[in-house]
Amino acid sequence: MLNVSFFTFNAFDENTYIITNEKKQCWIVDPGMYHDDEKDALFSFITQKQLQPQAIINTHTHLDHIFGVQSVIDKYGIPFGVHKQESEVLKMAAGSATMFGFDFKNIPQPTFFITENEPLLLGDDALQVFYTPGHSPGSISFYYPKGNWVISGDVLFSGSIGRTDLPGGNTDTLLNSIRKHLFTLPGETKVLSGHGPATNIAEEKMHNPFLK
Repeated sequence: MLNVSFFTFNAFDENTYIITNEKKQCWIVDPGMYHDDEKDALFSFITQKQLQPQAIINTHTHLDHIFGVQSVIDKYGIPFGVHKQESEVLKMAAGSATMFGFDFKNIPQPTFFITENEPLLLGDDALQVFYTPGHSPGSISFYYPKGNWVISGDVLFSGSIGRTDLPGGNTDTLLNSIRKHLFTLPGETKVLSGHGPATNIAEEKMHNPFLK
C-alpha cells in the first residue's frame, strides 16, 4: 500500500510529495526546495522515517517544481524522470529563473522518460500515469486506485485549474485533459495538487467554475 506525505516549499507555495511503500522505499514527486532550510526539512524527514529514495518523478518541469531536483540527485544518486514533452520546458528553465529573479543555473537533466502507457512500479505497487497536457506540454498525473488518490500537478486545483499562459500552455487542451482523465475517476478520488489544499473529483465536477 502506498502512502503520501507532503511539504510546501518556495515562494510559489509548491507542494512536494513523498510516496512511500511498506518497505520504506519512496518516490519524491516535484521536489521544490529552494532554500537550504527547505532542503534540510525534506532530508531530515527521509532520515527520520528511514526511507530509501528510489527515484524523482515529476508531474512537469516549471521552475517551482524542479528547484530541489539536483540537490536530491546529489544527496541520493537517484534517477530523475519526466515526460519527454517536457524537454523544451527544461531548456527554458535558466532563462525563466533569471526573469523571475531566482539564482538557479544548475538545471537538472532527466535520466529517464515517463510514458502514459507504462505504470510506475514501487515494489509491488503501481501508479497509473495519465498524460494531461495543457498547463505544460508534458504534464502528467499519477493515479493510485487502491488509495483513491491522484497527484495532479498543476492540472487541477481546488476550485481552479492550472494557468495556460506559459509557453506550451493551452486552455482547451487542459480542459480536455481534466475531463478525459481526471473527471472519469470515482468521485471520492482525492486530488493532490501542485499548489493549495487537497480536493476530490466529485467536488470539482460540481463546483469548479472553470469546468461548468
